[in-house]
Amino acid sequence: MADAPLLRLDPNNPDPVVVEHAAALLRRGGLVAFPTETVYGLGANALDPDAVAAIYAAKGRPAWNPVIAHVPDVAAARALTRHWPAAADRLAAAFWPGPLTLVLPKAAHVPDAATAGLDAVAVRIPAHPVALALLRAAGVPIAAPSANRFTQVSPTTAQHVQASLGDRVGLILDGGPSSVGIESTVVDLGGPDAVILRPGMITAADLELALRGSGVVVRTATATVSHDAPHASAVAQRSPGMADRHYAPRADVWLFDAAQQPEIDAALAARGDHAGTVTALLRTTTLSLPDRASVRMPDDPTSYARALYAALHTADAGGAALIVIERPPADDQWAGLRDRLTRAAR
Repeated sequence: MADAPLLRLDPNNPDPVVVEHAAALLRRGGLVAFPTETVYGLGANALDPDAVAAIYAAKGRPAWNPVIAHVPDVAAARALTRHWPAAADRLAAAFWPGPLTLVLPKAAHVPDAATAGLDAVAVRIPAHPVALALLRAAGVPIAAPSANRFTQVSPTTAQHVQASLGDRVGLILDGGPSSVGIESTVVDLGGPDAVILRPGMITAADLELALRGSGVVVRTATATVSHDAPHASAVAQRSPGMADRHYAPRADVWLFDAAQQPEIDAALAARGDHAGTVTALLRTTTLSLPDRASVRMPDDPTSYARALYAALHTADAGGAALIVIERPPADDQWAGLRDRLTRAAR
């Protein structure tokens, strides 16, 4: 199968003719990769079980891993649920459009294919002009996990999509690099608490501030599932991003702390890699890796998130056998990044 057409769009003023072309393909049950502010998504009509199944086939995604339904406004989000608590109104007002996904009891017309068979649907409004234009033109919610093979590094450019899934989609919309750079925070509002299922750049502190005075407690779940669990028999997860190994480059990944120079030196010597096969992503450390390719990463979480996946893609494209990464700080603002790197290193 030939690679999908890649159509470039002005990210702030997308061509309505191109957008309608993509929307029509979605309405016909096709797959369209498109930009969001988090990462690029692999989109299909969320109300068409066959179209959603095509997402799973293209990605090699296990059936226990649900997808997120993207919508253009709060009314469209509410229409996919049968219960919309006051906490959802608060979080939607504070963070939508934006990198927050809410998990809520699903409406009867939402197919099980989009929810891993669970009685809950994940919904969000993306903050990207191309994504919003596509959603409005399509007239249907768009199921869209990241546009890459399962467990691999998520794409933040159209070129990343093309390299991973170019022959498995009908069309790729190029709206420039993603501005956030990692996937959305996922919050389960199916019970009395607001449970963070997947951390992201919207932090627990951000959620607590938005819910202050509501009586809703914010807590974080720790459940995970093996990435190679049998596709049909593993327990369905309430959120994407729960696999133990995820967001992972082809290269091995080592996480280290700044004080571990001797351990890193010894491990590299034992591994016996030749120069050029190791890439280091360094934030603030003075770690020395002679004859190794080093990438100086930003020392603030927002800029780091925007740069991370591109750096991992570059290391893979350069043939790195090993990527050595300085562990992020252990505070709330870095929680989403620690989650991604911990899963990538497994």
